Amino acid sequence: MERLQQLKNQIVPTHKNNDNNIATIKTINDDDVVIVAAYRTPITKSGRGYFKDLKSDELLYKFLVEFLTKIPNLNPNLIGDISCGNVLNKGSGATEFRSACLAAGIPYSTPFNCINRQCSSSLTTVNDIANKIKVGQIEIGLALGIESMSQYYGPDAIGQLGEILKSNDEAIKCEIPMGITNENISTRFKIDRDEQDIFAANSYQKAEIAIKSGLFRDEILPIQIEYKQDEDDEAQPIVVDTDGGPRSNVTPQSLSKIKPAFKSNGTTHAGNSSQISDGASGVLLAKRSIAQKLNLPIIGKYIDFLTIGVPPEIMGVGPGYAIPELLLKLGLTNSDISIFEINEAFAGQALWSISKAQIPMEKINPRGGAIALGHPLGATGGRQIATILRELKPGELGVTSMCVGTGMGAAAVFLKE
Repeated sequence: MERLQQLKNQIVPTHKNNDNNIATIKTINDDDVVIVAAYRTPITKSGRGYFKDLKSDELLYKFLVEFLTKIPNLNPNLIGDISCGNVLNKGSGATEFRSACLAAGIPYSTPFNCINRQCSSSLTTVNDIANKIKVGQIEIGLALGIESMSQYYGPDAIGQLGEILKSNDEAIKCEIPMGITNENISTRFKIDRDEQDIFAANSYQKAEIAIKSGLFRDEILPIQIEYKQDEDDEAQPIVVDTDGGPRSNVTPQSLSKIKPAFKSNGTTHAGNSSQISDGASGVLLAKRSIAQKLNLPIIGKYIDFLTIGVPPEIMGVGPGYAIPELLLKLGLTNSDISIFEINEAFAGQALWSISKAQIPMEKINPRGGAIALGHPLGATGGRQIATILRELKPGELGVTSMCVGTGMGAAAVFLKE
């Protein structure tokens, strides 16, 4: 708690303009880490969506085949490393996801690793690849994220503490269910259900408008699958190209009818929590001079990334501390950031984090967030990047952020080019 106490005095001012810092960040240098491509699959509902029968390696393989066709100038042999975010697969899927890469046409000479940092896994893979480019280990790298919650989600997928650690007051907090951590925040900081349902309904409404307006079309790679709705049906070929989570005509009033999910008198329920989902994402990064030499598109610039630890029992407060500290580090203010894509693990924690970081609500998730779109754990960070780089205008800065299970917050800053 001492660290959080220190951070309370570091909230970023919201109006001061730091022209020199912004000018430095926007300067074009040959050794910049740039984003060449950022795409995702549609996000489908766990257990009943179109990807329910696909293993995660199969979904990743199908995504990679489509991803690589979007960058015709890229020779896969030039990819210096691949980092893949995943939460639920055994060993974070190190074997099956390496296999998916090889099957998709990436040569065996390209090394591969998996990262599990809970909900920030694919944002962390982006940072992993960016750092390798920064220090000169590689010149081009691919950051992936994948999760099939249909296939792997459940009590058996969650690590359990040993008997010795169960007797430790701090260690045991890491096993608190995520929904209860949101109840803890809602109770401790007095965030009532009405506030949460209004926020959640707004997420659904923004996502509904975005889908009807075709705003996700460019970031989603259509995935062809063999699908059968029921076990006895004959599988039919279909193309999945639209998110399955958003619902129409959601209002605070319709959400108010849903029963609490974690406590009988609680505020957290299925309608104001992130959806359990399946999906994949990918971000290709490169050194600017190499991207220019190879005539690869440059859609954004990676600026910086930060993670911070918070108490596990209120893990959802992470963005409220990570965002201000990252902006402070860069000499930026909230007014310098055009859009904040903050993962909506739960409405309560999102509301608290937004308030703590003093972010104007109109800058938050303009096309809806995980409450409406879904939250395939290991893929969400990449999804946010694919979304925000299409929301920002050239020259604008954006922040992606999320809370992280067991008590952390992560945030990153990107420049749209």
